[in-house]
Amino acid sequence: MLACLDVDYRPDVTVAACVVFRDWTDATEATHHVDRGPPAAEYEPGQFYRRELPHLLRVLALVPEKLEAIVVDGYVWLGEDKPGLGAHLYEALGRAVPVIGVAKTAFHSSGIAVPVLRGQSQRPLFVTAVGMSTATAAEHLQRMHGDARRPTLLGRVDRLCREG
Repeated sequence: MLACLDVDYRPDVTVAACVVFRDWTDATEATHHVDRGPPAAEYEPGQFYRRELPHLLRVLALVPEKLEAIVVDGYVWLGEDKPGLGAHLYEALGRAVPVIGVAKTAFHSSGIAVPVLRGQSQRPLFVTAVGMSTATAAEHLQRMHGDARRPTLLGRVDRLCREG
């Protein structure tokens, strides 16, 4: 099984969602989980993962299936040997599940991200990974369902967070 994760912050609650699916080309989820947790910690420059990671781990604890890979909204690596959210998640999971980071904007020092164009979009998504090669991660993202810039199931997990 595969999973897409996202988090939405509100003043009184933080909503984390997980969409579980079987194959990179799936148009629909097998299942999903939503966790409504406490408000997120304040943002600390360079420490974004501290704000989001606890909520990702809470929603992942609801997933009974063994995961082959996880896709997060954001970067795995912020630069050479500079871990981002995805790298911290990988470590928190005991390096047992590869993590693919998909970002919508270029990060100034992340020259290691692979730009991926999807559908008719001229704006790339930026892919980083840990536990698998970035090239393989980019291929998986390219194969994900949907003819828009953002894959269908990444849009689905985003909506679950906002609606949760």
